[in-house]
Amino acid sequence: MLFTSGHVERILFQLSAAIVSAIGGTDTQRGFIPHVLRDLTKLESRPRYLTEMAYGWCSTICENRRRREDRECILLSLEIGFRHLDPQSRRPTDLGFAYTERHQGLVDVVFESGDGEAIADFLHALTMDGGYSEIVGTLLGACTGYLANLHNLVVFSSRLRRLVIRSVGLMGYEGFYGVGMDRFIELLNHLNVTIEDLDETFLWAKLLLGTLRSESEGVQQLLHQYWELLVELVVSDSQWQEGGVAGAYNPRITASLVDAQEWSRLECWMGTVWILWPPGVGETTEEDLDHLMLLLFRQRPGALQRLGRWMERWSQGCGRDVPGSFQQICERAREAAQHDAP
Repeated sequence: MLFTSGHVERILFQLSAAIVSAIGGTDTQRGFIPHVLRDLTKLESRPRYLTEMAYGWCSTICENRRRREDRECILLSLEIGFRHLDPQSRRPTDLGFAYTERHQGLVDVVFESGDGEAIADFLHALTMDGGYSEIVGTLLGACTGYLANLHNLVVFSSRLRRLVIRSVGLMGYEGFYGVGMDRFIELLNHLNVTIEDLDETFLWAKLLLGTLRSESEGVQQLLHQYWELLVELVVSDSQWQEGGVAGAYNPRITASLVDAQEWSRLECWMGTVWILWPPGVGETTEEDLDHLMLLLFRQRPGALQRLGRWMERWSQGCGRDVPGSFQQICERAREAAQHDAP
């Protein structure tokens, strides 16, 4: 009844003060906290500031943990603050992040609970601003060991999957060095990411490029759809127009695809190369690309049209002309195909 009154803001601030006081109080005082938090999970309309309050409670409870029941209070606080939020929503919220030992304890409590929705609540707390900062990176970094194995421990709801994808994008492949690229690639394959899943396409293009350039043997196990996703992201994201963001060209990727006769992957990789490393950029030359493209077109004739469409889309998106060398190579491929036709 109190929460249906016109004084909900004042009531919540008073209640929050009482909760914080009780957290540091006697066991008797702390005993009322779980009952209050359970009632708050039933609150239908949750004002914005309640999210900030609730994160503060779970963080403070973690710092002052004394009893097993405190784990329930942490998870209830996260549920109050984040369960009602749309996982696709972004909004600036000051949660007062500052990495301390209590946050590592918070990470352990949440992930070791085995509660997928509580884990989603926590990931939403870390990523809801949508930006990357050193503190958020440190907090997410404390999660990577758990994230790499999470798909083996809990069933991913659509909400948890979305928030794991966002967290992985913010961390990038570099954030998973400590757990090993094989485990990271296993996680990527389980997530089965599509372009519709992504909030930050630029971050995921960088992630996929870094993963492919890592030269890990596990890269061979990366789903084919990620090669398709990479070229789609590079074609459609104008941030790649500035140049220099992709790093140096890695010819070993091309060589490994040719050796393995992975023509469909090579098709996607050639589309990526023409946008990021056209002739004259880095180690690529027109002669190299001419040879590779003609080899690809002989093995996969449809690649000629697909590459042409990618380049046209890129050209229209960034207002730049399709490289003349690309057009010349495609013309030679068409002439060769006509000559070889019976």
